[in-house]
Amino acid sequence: MERCPKHIAIIMDGNGRWAKKQGKPRTAGHYKGSENVREIAICANRLGVEVLTLYAFSTENWIRPQEEVNYLMKLPAVFFERYLKELMENNIRVSMIGEIDAFPLDTRNVLLSAIERTRNNTGMVLNFAMNYGSRREITLACREIAEEVKSGIKQIDDINEDDISKHLMTAIYPDVDFMIRTSGECRLSNFLLWQLAYAEFYFTDVAWPDFTPDEFKKAIEVYNNRHRRYGGL
Repeated sequence: MERCPKHIAIIMDGNGRWAKKQGKPRTAGHYKGSENVREIAICANRLGVEVLTLYAFSTENWIRPQEEVNYLMKLPAVFFERYLKELMENNIRVSMIGEIDAFPLDTRNVLLSAIERTRNNTGMVLNFAMNYGSRREITLACREIAEEVKSGIKQIDDINEDDISKHLMTAIYPDVDFMIRTSGECRLSNFLLWQLAYAEFYFTDVAWPDFTPDEFKKAIEVYNNRHRRYGGL
């Protein structure tokens, strides 16, 4: 690629609608979508992407039918059992943002195991946003900064944008360069609101299970034809 984004974020939308069109239950769409995570992750790694952040489960997703939520809690075990070896072979490091404590113990253990087993890998970071909401993230960052002011570590007038960024869950990663949302919706859905401040956006009607590596490359070609001005000329 002429110019590959360092940090790509994807809202993986359309699993349920894809399943409905196939005459299958929504869980079949989520399973097919999880298979596609493997395809896109390996493709992104080979293209030179440094961080790929995937919106896997939002803080709002808990209100979905209990049967669907239960299935989504089991999906990480299915995914990593099938693909962790391949992620290791491709030198991909698994990471996560979000509040993991809300998950069932088995789900937590699976996620933490994948993170631990890949922590020495030096290739792309495959970063899952799980039980993640951007407003919640910013709220927690503000609380931490307020505690620093309260304890005398920091003065109010010294607080700047870098301080806020350092207290976010993505503190160790660069801001997002390119955000992709599949399946035709054109909104951010409480995803990385701070980190997307100067990102380029790409919306496609293609549902996530059908978002192939070729579709991914096409999106990056669109990115390559844009000029990022950051408020300048």
